Amino acid sequence: MARVQARTEAALERVLPSAAIAPQRLHEAMRYAVLGGGKRIRPLLVFAAGEAAAGDATRADSGRLEILGCALECIHAYSLVHDDLPCMDDDVLRRGKPACHVEFDEATALLVGDSLQSLAFQLVAEHRVCDDPVAQVEMLKILALACGSRGMAGGQAIDLASVGRNLTVPELEYMHIHKTGALIRAAVALGARASQASAPAQLDRLDHYAKCVGLAFQVVDDVLDRESSTATLGKTVGKDAANNKPTYVSALGLARAKALAEELRRDAHDALSAMGGAARRLADLADFIVLRKF
Repeated sequence: MARVQARTEAALERVLPSAAIAPQRLHEAMRYAVLGGGKRIRPLLVFAAGEAAAGDATRADSGRLEILGCALECIHAYSLVHDDLPCMDDDVLRRGKPACHVEFDEATALLVGDSLQSLAFQLVAEHRVCDDPVAQVEMLKILALACGSRGMAGGQAIDLASVGRNLTVPELEYMHIHKTGALIRAAVALGARASQASAPAQLDRLDHYAKCVGLAFQVVDDVLDRESSTATLGKTVGKDAANNKPTYVSALGLARAKALAEELRRDAHDALSAMGGAARRLADLADFIVLRKF
């Protein structure tokens, strides 16, 4: 994990526009939003899925996986910048430092999100991330669907519309399959396709794994929002409860939410069982996502 995280950080340093290039303030804010923070879960999943699809780490094309990891991290960072805006979740802290709109201003933060989303598609379009051009276009489509109205943005819209409501567990699952899970599923799907995974059965197993860990990530987030501290998480805790937003903890209670996270972890492992040792890093990431404390 440390190796992939360091490699992703170095690659993001390279692909993000320099703060010395006009418009300097926008580029400075983009770098502020992306660099020096975060667990880099999505790039880690890209690399792990690429290794699993290739059969082992040495056969995976790490350069392609690196670009895809950067693209996904740009999308993720843009979503966090927009999520913190006063018109969304109105938060002032992200990754242990002032949110982008606090450090800069709201208009700049809005443009940061727009620019990071564009950069993500530029990266996937201008680099060869797959041997088959038709398959590479399909990868662009996967990314677009994951972050649009039928993916992450749509999930955020459902989240905003759900404030003050008591959602059922299936309704929560539907929301978070889109809001949190769509980009995680895209990370696994793109990593696998970069390593030429094409057998439908293999892709189905990987997608089921990704759906499980995507939901588990959100369940654990809800648990940590109840049990952890602002200093540990690097973001304001307790805001969901304060804003009367539905969570897995409010729907199930703390103990049952933890049990659900563990159930999803087991299901994720089961989905990988037919892939053997090549999927070990994916299994490790499922453990990390569910057992993490930050």
